[in-house]
Amino acid sequence: MPKRMQVKDKASVQLSLIDQDKVIKPVSKTQEDEKPPFETTTLWDFPRQSYGKKPKGNNKFQGVTPAFIIWNMLQRYTKPGDLVVDPMAGSGTTIDVCEEEDRKVIGYDVNPQHPKIIKKDSRKIPLEDNSVDMVFIDSPYGDNVNYSNEPEDIGKISAETPQFYEELEKVSIEIYRILKPGKVMGWLIGDQWVKRKFTPVGMKIYQMLTENVKFEPIDIICVARRQQSSNTRVWHYRAQKFNFFLRGFKYLLLVKKPDEKSIKTEQRQKVKWQKYK
Repeated sequence: MPKRMQVKDKASVQLSLIDQDKVIKPVSKTQEDEKPPFETTTLWDFPRQSYGKKPKGNNKFQGVTPAFIIWNMLQRYTKPGDLVVDPMAGSGTTIDVCEEEDRKVIGYDVNPQHPKIIKKDSRKIPLEDNSVDMVFIDSPYGDNVNYSNEPEDIGKISAETPQFYEELEKVSIEIYRILKPGKVMGWLIGDQWVKRKFTPVGMKIYQMLTENVKFEPIDIICVARRQQSSNTRVWHYRAQKFNFFLRGFKYLLLVKKPDEKSIKTEQRQKVKWQKYK
């Protein structure tokens, strides 16, 4: 006879008929085995900065990158043994994720916060042309965070000035140079609201990448912001009282370096249009 549950009310009568010996219990994963979800939409929302038993990066670091983003990009755009570069590696999230996923990785930063990060300005990347399989970069969004005391730190330049975008364009040109044709770059960036003024940093960066540097667009991902310092009751009160919006998301701009096929297609399209002029 199957084991039956003791019941006290009619609502639980049906449950009492379940053969408890045949109930399938979910298999619990250990923290060591944990992997992020494979994202299939353009809305990514991660409850924590890292995953698994081993930390990825330093969650105390200002502006630390969510490790889930790196993991998802690796699954889509690389294979084991590929070379990944992070020109502004911060506390080393990209390095930690890549090593765990069997990817080669190089991280640069003007103010290294990880033993495997090389001290180097991202406007002068010491790598050969067409040598990298994927690039990820989480750049400053302006001068609202003090990342370092290094004078060449782009994070000391206001996002309200043309100079900020001029310097980041130099970085993007270097990224374009080192990427192999057809390979992908992900740029994590957020907008700015300072002193009652909104600056659409993400849109400006996207325009620079696709129009000035000639990266091909792949998609734009919306990444929910959960760890920012403004996610407190006092800031939510201020946002309501003074009628402004707190930053609720970042952009992950996905672009690629054109390959020969896409270049030829573009050339044919140009010729076609010329015939109709």
